[in-house]
Amino acid sequence: MTRITQITLDDANLPPPTPEIEQERKVAVFDLLEENTFVLPARNGQDVPAGPYHVGLSIRDKRLVFDVATEAAEKAAEFHLSLGPFRQVVKDYFQICESYFEAVKKLPPSQIETIDMARRGIHNEGSRVLQERLEGKADVDTDTARRLFTLICVLHFGG
Repeated sequence: MTRITQITLDDANLPPPTPEIEQERKVAVFDLLEENTFVLPARNGQDVPAGPYHVGLSIRDKRLVFDVATEAAEKAAEFHLSLGPFRQVVKDYFQICESYFEAVKKLPPSQIETIDMARRGIHNEGSRVLQERLEGKADVDTDTARRLFTLICVLHFGG
């Protein structure tokens, strides 16, 4: 199975993240690099360079861009995804995360758990949308999609 061994986010034009957003990013990157599945299928009848891969994520011209290279810096793929299908789920995810971060400070564990379950549900929806959008471009497992969705949310922060 091929995988991602390096991931970079082009967040140069974004405002500095809040401590909570930065923590979400660090955890997602760490977990992603620990274990992931990322396979580029043959396209147009041509094989793609074998992984593992270095992946750059950015938002350009209101599109999510995956820039994929081999560890030897050989271009493996680049694909652009419309941000439209992600807008509502990213908005919902930020709203529930904000509630969660506030709840952790002052609510009892039972209420925090309820908010966290809702947060996980929205996160699952975001990862499902990502897997659908990647169809034919890259195959990722559910855990990889979840972590990539978190990083997409980081790129949306302040955008």
